[in-house]
Amino acid sequence: MNWQSIFGILLSAILTENFILVKFYGICPFMGVSKKTDTALGMGMAVTFVMAIASAACWAVDQLILVPLGLAYMQTVAFILVIAAIVQVVEMFLKKKVPALYQALGVYLPLITTNCAVLGVALVNVQEGYNFFLSVLNGAAGGLGFTISIVLFASIRERMEETDVPKSFRGFPIALIAAGLLALAFMGFSGMKIF
Repeated sequence: MNWQSIFGILLSAILTENFILVKFYGICPFMGVSKKTDTALGMGMAVTFVMAIASAACWAVDQLILVPLGLAYMQTVAFILVIAAIVQVVEMFLKKKVPALYQALGVYLPLITTNCAVLGVALVNVQEGYNFFLSVLNGAAGGLGFTISIVLFASIRERMEETDVPKSFRGFPIALIAAGLLALAFMGFSGMKIF
């Protein structure tokens, strides 16, 4: 493992293989929690934490339990259970320590359990054969990419609220157009190579 591969994983997870804007995982919270920048940042931090912890836990479950017992075909089910447990802990913490953020995230906080991006990063880690460190790094970087995407989109949506948009495009239609343009911008990074 060298610095070039570490930098490659970081760059890939944040920009070139962004889970929301390139792979289109995790669109539900992306569209639902991106109306205010502060709420989007809170959601991004929660998802980043869950992705990093889930990457570590799923790696351990896969390497220490599933593979030795010949149960690798149960990865998806096992990973969903691990992610659900982690999200429950995060939800209880936010409810107790940061009730304003808990209220702002609403129904989208429990939906992190079924967020495709969280499950996606765990499965990518297994498919790429990452070790424990690289799995956690990919999870944290994927969460950072998620956070950057959702905060950028929230700031665009806040700005659009102040602009004069044609009546037929107000609300969700213009948000979809903005999301598409943001996705095109991130797909522009896909040609990058690390030397």
